[in-house]
Amino acid sequence: MADEATESSAHWIYNQTVKMFAAGATPEFEAEDELEKYWGRAWGIDNDVGRMRAVLVHRPGDELKVVDPKKRIPEIGSYGDVKEGWYFQSDRVPPLSEMQAQHDGLTAALRAEGIEVFEVEGDAGKRLKSCYTRDPLIMVKGGAIVCRMGARIRRGEELAITRTLAKIGVPILRTLSGSALMEGGSFAWINEKTAVIGCGIRVNREGAAQVGEVLKRQGVELIVTDLVGYDIHIDGAFLMVDKELALINPAGLSYAFLEELKRLKVETIEIEPSDYGWIVNSLAVAPRKLIIPEGGSNRILDQLAKKGAEWKALPYDAMHLNGGGIHCSTTPLIRDRV
Repeated sequence: MADEATESSAHWIYNQTVKMFAAGATPEFEAEDELEKYWGRAWGIDNDVGRMRAVLVHRPGDELKVVDPKKRIPEIGSYGDVKEGWYFQSDRVPPLSEMQAQHDGLTAALRAEGIEVFEVEGDAGKRLKSCYTRDPLIMVKGGAIVCRMGARIRRGEELAITRTLAKIGVPILRTLSGSALMEGGSFAWINEKTAVIGCGIRVNREGAAQVGEVLKRQGVELIVTDLVGYDIHIDGAFLMVDKELALINPAGLSYAFLEELKRLKVETIEIEPSDYGWIVNSLAVAPRKLIIPEGGSNRILDQLAKKGAEWKALPYDAMHLNGGGIHCSTTPLIRDRV
């Protein structure tokens, strides 16, 4: 009986101690104070326009050597090897040094804005699209969702991204699994309570659903829309410039999504066929403050200026030839709330 009493007393002491030191479920994981205390800083974003504090990039490197100029696809004019799984969709392959110089110009412009620049670590192998860091992950409140890439040449980038995030201390809230396909270029924040995913050849409904599960727990509405034709990402047609201002290419967006923007009271500036399409793939580093590629038409730039926007224009045409722009080349890790 004495042993039973001692055991009962020990159990009571244990329970009372645990009760006294329980952490509790609130504040939420993504609360800034919680992140700063346990993860070193308030990682994550809930918008696409707040002042950027940290960003993830990858300088193009030896992975581009997989591109063989002798392997032209004559009926299309691009380059690729279906068996090996790589492609280069433009009709010209620029020197690697030219791509690197333009990417270096982008990272210099980011640093000039006071933004901390993190590099993806690890060997990219033959993954020639690794310079477009927007796609292997999605940043939400409190951390990252690691995607599952929808192109063979990109499958596997997720490992380097995961290792890099772990090294610098970014919480990974979810890794997509099963039959999900998701790439970050087809995800965008509209406001702190609303995001959009564009589904198409590289993003499916299952991928959107798995991302949506994380967002739902954060009180965020997810709009799922269809892209047109073989368009791969929504960031080729949609860019938030400020809380209620977007630059869009309406030819790349569904009418239903255009109506959603009206519902959300987002004013839009529309590009036309005569405009340089890559202007939509710019990057907001603060509200109405952009880094854009050279080549924007006076018509579009005048409209942006009338809305109080300002920008820094960079040469980026060589990087465009590999299939991505300034927006594609950056994943913001921390932004101020707006």
